[in-house]
Amino acid sequence: MDAATLAACLGCPTAVAVDWLSHLDYGMSQYDIDTPARQAAFLAQVGHESGGLKWLTELWGPTPAQRQYEPPADKARELGNTEPGDGFRFRGRGLIQVTGRANYDAVGAALCLDCIRQPELLAEPEFAPIVAAWWWAQHGLNTLADAGDFETITRRINGGLNGYDDRLQRWVAAKHALGVTA
Repeated sequence: MDAATLAACLGCPTAVAVDWLSHLDYGMSQYDIDTPARQAAFLAQVGHESGGLKWLTELWGPTPAQRQYEPPADKARELGNTEPGDGFRFRGRGLIQVTGRANYDAVGAALCLDCIRQPELLAEPEFAPIVAAWWWAQHGLNTLADAGDFETITRRINGGLNGYDDRLQRWVAAKHALGVTA
């Protein structure tokens, strides 16, 4: 894949894609995101979640939803957030916006990164693509991409269908750029 194709898939300037190309290629290759259909679905979701590689750390209000990331809320327990400040500390980061102490711990264990002491690693260009690809693989998203089940992919990443129209538009653009016909 070249930078212009990557830019079309992500909805970002080609100059930005140039900086990310090798990291994304590496991450995708490590987790079998290796067909045009898989790459189109992955890059469309990454493009949406990061705003075309603009936002690698969740914007923090905190909003009412983000307040639920803090203990003792049920959402905080679901995310493994156990200490005051964990909601902010382990807010969404990276290309798929990995969220919560438990997810940061799992990523760190899998990739030999100290994401608990250095949560900002998930937003670094060197690590963000491999983290996103690992998360994608852990949630069985290659199989869903092979089946063209973009709605279920979105639900697994987002927990719902937030931004679904934008995600779909990015998927159409990525499929076109990569020559996916189905």
